[in-house]
Amino acid sequence: MYDGDVVVIGGGYAGVRLAKRLDGTARVTLVDRKEVFFHRIASLRAGVRPEWTESPFIPYDRLLRNGRVAVGKVVRIDTAERQVVLATGERLPYDVVVIATGADYPEPARFTGATTEEAAKSFAEHQRNIAAADHILVVGGGPSGVELSAEIRLARPDARVTLAHSGPALLHTTGSARAGRMAHAWLESQGVEVRLDSFMSPGNDFGTYRDAQGNVIDADHSFWATGTTPNTLWLRLAGHGNWLNGTGHVKVDRMLRVDGRLDVFAVGDVNDATELKITPIALAQAELAAYNIRAYLNSSGRHRKQPRFYRPIHRTPLIVPFGPADGVTMLPVPGGDTAVLGSRTSTLAKAKTLMTPYMRRQLGYTAA
Repeated sequence: MYDGDVVVIGGGYAGVRLAKRLDGTARVTLVDRKEVFFHRIASLRAGVRPEWTESPFIPYDRLLRNGRVAVGKVVRIDTAERQVVLATGERLPYDVVVIATGADYPEPARFTGATTEEAAKSFAEHQRNIAAADHILVVGGGPSGVELSAEIRLARPDARVTLAHSGPALLHTTGSARAGRMAHAWLESQGVEVRLDSFMSPGNDFGTYRDAQGNVIDADHSFWATGTTPNTLWLRLAGHGNWLNGTGHVKVDRMLRVDGRLDVFAVGDVNDATELKITPIALAQAELAAYNIRAYLNSSGRHRKQPRFYRPIHRTPLIVPFGPADGVTMLPVPGGDTAVLGSRTSTLAKAKTLMTPYMRRQLGYTAA
């Protein structure tokens, strides 16, 4: 019934989707350092609101019916022996291995520590700091920085909140000037000070921050929503640095395979297939890789399938919540334009629940 051993390294959005898709056709082992799935989309609100502290943590125990989830740290891929080596010395044989270790995000969008308790404590500490601060600085005016600024403002209407962005407009990397204007207008209507063309760095004194012109901002607490780093240092340390490009992403071909190998794949934020690193793209890559892995495992049979090519997605729906009851949705339409929708669509699609019921169902739990 099962056509080989598949080891998936990393249990984020792409890893979970891929493991679930292959669970009925291969012997799947999903390896992750955490004991639970971390629903990162809910993490910014969890870092601000105490009632959301536990929402990002969903157990893995109902994900796979046939395969298993192993909690552990992968230290290398032994391509000669076709084994994944864990820090404990345990070796997992594979016919196909998938690198899905994702990227590291700035706090609070990060699983801090080794256990759920440690990560929840980190959220609680952010909540306390936000509750006590007179002035909170958010650096970075992309989707995460805008969303976090909105969450902080709604939780602390009496505090001073500043959003400093190095670019000329909010959300400018999304390509939608109108969405950026809507975000800017909403934040300023709520009393958030928005500073554009303002590249920030820590100042000389604790609690001070300096922009490129030398202007100093005093803030009790700061968050840096300024991009992500692929989780690939372990590959470099294990001697697979040649699999990585200059930014540390895993180089993949059009089938999402690594380094010309038929049995090593990489999906999600960790690879170089697209510069747009958002969850819908990670899930689409997982679907395509699952198809290609099945095609590879069944390649000797009469009904062999041809692998499919991944076509990079440059335009995809993007929703930026402004708290639980507002936001902006960017929807690509034919001809290269983007439709920009407001409060009602954004609230129903994402802002109210942050897709938590959906992800709970994906992992075999009830939506509540």
